[in-house]
Amino acid sequence: MTTPEEAFAKYEESKQITGDLHPEYQYLNLIKHVIDHGTLETGRNGNTYSLFGHNMRFSLADGTVPFLTTKRVAWKTCLKELLWFIRGQTDNMILQNQDVHIWDGNGSREFLDSRGLTENREGDLGPVYGHQWRYFNAKYAGCDSVYDGKGVDQLLQIITCLKDPAQRSSRRLIMSAWNPCQLSEMALPPCHVLCQFHVKAGKYLSCSLYQRSCDIGLGVPFNIASYSMLTHILARHCGLEAHEFVYNMGDVHIYDDHVEPLKEQLTRTPYEFPRMVVKQAKDNINDYSIEDIELTTEYKCHPTIKMTMRA
Repeated sequence: MTTPEEAFAKYEESKQITGDLHPEYQYLNLIKHVIDHGTLETGRNGNTYSLFGHNMRFSLADGTVPFLTTKRVAWKTCLKELLWFIRGQTDNMILQNQDVHIWDGNGSREFLDSRGLTENREGDLGPVYGHQWRYFNAKYAGCDSVYDGKGVDQLLQIITCLKDPAQRSSRRLIMSAWNPCQLSEMALPPCHVLCQFHVKAGKYLSCSLYQRSCDIGLGVPFNIASYSMLTHILARHCGLEAHEFVYNMGDVHIYDDHVEPLKEQLTRTPYEFPRMVVKQAKDNINDYSIEDIELTTEYKCHPTIKMTMRA
């Protein structure tokens, strides 16, 4: 089997010949850098090799969507979670009914009780991402309550600006999931805390994300896919073209039991990213479904790499 060192030597040699840099090497280089230079830390949910501060950029032009190819990313699962955010939902049962189990650990009775959320029914995650995106700081009364007209609908404000040529150049197109007033009510404080949208030349939409806590093995591939798809959906919804996803990372870390699986990933050569299309623009941002998103080129990737998710 090719070693990580041999794979990177081969990559460096090919780069000298072609001058080409596959964008996925940003991720692979980060894995290697954290394994080689990260500090072993003991955190809330296990031991990690950690560094602070990193940045990556991915083109979204011509429908490109950066699903990592050196392992399979469950992009449909990721999309279902994204649509759940977009609709302002916080009930994990909605995801479970779609065979999505990302939040099961954080929505269990044991975990909710450990957070002091003893009044939440199992699966009620509190005012997490969707609540802040659509009803920022509205008093939380449970995942079964209706919040229409309450709080601040940050996502709708951004959509309104993006649809208006006079406002889409604003430098205030920001959506925050980090609400200090409600952190104690959340099953898990948000990791991807703030995104900003930017329109270039009146039509090219980019998204910049700041993420405070970055699980390189499992979380980061999903976060790249999720915010890239969000940018494509918003571009289609607002009559723009998706341009770029910029990823700003705070604490980047690898759990100690993820090191060996990620070393295996380092031996793999990336394939071309797939392309996607949002079939039609809907009148209401809540109305998009998984059937509205289609890959127009093959998602060619290496096999899944199994790693344990930490709650």
